[in-house]
Amino acid sequence: MDSVRLMMVRHLLNFKVLVLLIFASKAVSAGPVYANTKWTDSHATFYGGNNAQGTMGGACGYGNMYSRGYGLETTALSSTLFNKGLTCGACFEIKCKLADSRWCFPKAGSIKVTATNLCPANPARPTNNGGWCNPPRTHFDLSYPMFTRLAKAVGGIIPVQFRRVPCVKVGGIRFVMNGNPWFNLVLVYNVAGAGNVVNMQMKGSKTNWFTMRQNWGQNWELKQKLKGQSISFRVTLGNGKVIIANNVAPAN
Repeated sequence: MDSVRLMMVRHLLNFKVLVLLIFASKAVSAGPVYANTKWTDSHATFYGGNNAQGTMGGACGYGNMYSRGYGLETTALSSTLFNKGLTCGACFEIKCKLADSRWCFPKAGSIKVTATNLCPANPARPTNNGGWCNPPRTHFDLSYPMFTRLAKAVGGIIPVQFRRVPCVKVGGIRFVMNGNPWFNLVLVYNVAGAGNVVNMQMKGSKTNWFTMRQNWGQNWELKQKLKGQSISFRVTLGNGKVIIANNVAPAN
């Protein structure tokens, strides 16, 4: 482990503790060779306004996209792609299908975005008229700035092709720990390589590994008292790679 930073803020009203842990290693930064998926047909819309303010927060639990390092290069996914939050953090390359839409910019090329939110289904509308994110459709609801790199906003919805690509992140995998002595809620983000986390384990310096439960998005919970122990995490990514972050939070 090259570097560890620890920040603790106490909430005076309910005594909850928020800890930001940053685990950086060469293995995390470089990541394994990751196979891109083949180009697949889909559609894309946009949300959040031209300043993308409406894209902050979201169903992955990342909160402020700027402070988390994702910025405007983000997308919400239809539930088929979202997979109950287990695709959060994955990265996609998207390009507009020029032959199928007059709104596409001819020289736009492609964009790369990180999945940070859910595009909810609309059962009241058919999938070809407003229910764009209804299952079993794959669909991307891009931030406005990313959509307008590909096409004119007046188009509203455009035909696209997409594929999974490796995530390139700077600064190493990061953990935000919240809760109380008997309940640990951990947000994991800024994950390189596969990008998405599908399993997490947590241990104290005096315990074995405990398997965590997905609470929502990329927030994982463990109901175990680990106060007074240094904390380690074992993270399994969507491509099967396992990252072990030993003693990222000291006992005190």
